[in-house]
Amino acid sequence: MFKRSFAQKDRAGKITKQPKRSFRDTAKQKMMFEKLDSPQLESVSPNLTSAIVTIVIGPDQRLFAAHEDVLSHSPFFAAALRDQFFESNSRRITLPDEEAEVFSCVLEYLYKGDYYPRLMHDKRRNTWMLEGAADEDPHSKLGGRGSVEPTIFHSGLGDVILRDTAVYCAADRYGLEELKRLSLRKQGLQSGIEVGTILRSARYAYENTPDTDSRLRAHYLALIIRSRRTFKRSGTMQMEMEMGGKLFFDLFVAMCNHIDDIVDVTQVPHLS
Repeated sequence: MFKRSFAQKDRAGKITKQPKRSFRDTAKQKMMFEKLDSPQLESVSPNLTSAIVTIVIGPDQRLFAAHEDVLSHSPFFAAALRDQFFESNSRRITLPDEEAEVFSCVLEYLYKGDYYPRLMHDKRRNTWMLEGAADEDPHSKLGGRGSVEPTIFHSGLGDVILRDTAVYCAADRYGLEELKRLSLRKQGLQSGIEVGTILRSARYAYENTPDTDSRLRAHYLALIIRSRRTFKRSGTMQMEMEMGGKLFFDLFVAMCNHIDDIVDVTQVPHLS
């Protein structure tokens, strides 16, 4: 059942051009941001002496290695490793339908409590931003790994979708609730995404989350409603709606609820 409370209020603050800073100023600001971790993240204290597990990802069989105790933070991997308890010391988990770039984000989160670009909180402005967004200078990323596209190419779809959506869906499969919240907050900070990418990502979200999901699905419904003028002019939107699907039924219900809310507000008699 669709919930009417679907508004997303996490928005990035306006990025302004920063004046040139000395090396000491840059290092000081870097330290300030790095200490401002998200209060929602779990504290991850992995046991780096546990057994090494090999994870085989995707049709290309990309190999990843991780400590057993780190992977066990995920109920999915904990169960998979329990099934191998009486097998040889060579632990191996195969995920043929996973994307290497997505799993890399999941693994980084399990070790560090976040994945790049990290979520930063500027206490002075009381705003959230993605790592590197504090400085427009491409040569000054406050210790980051450079700019990162908000999309990834998904081999199963043969096209690009939003990375944070793919991470959210992976976190849902692996039982990582905090990672779901983190990826959704990050996606709320993205802007300037093409209509086709948004709709493709929304379809992916619907296909890879349960009907009880009231966060990622609602995020897309609210996004389309907020940007309805852009979507109304989009030929891609028209084609997608003609194809149908639960996404667009939910969108129709959300639109109706939104209009009803506006009507209710405008019909409330004003007290003199």
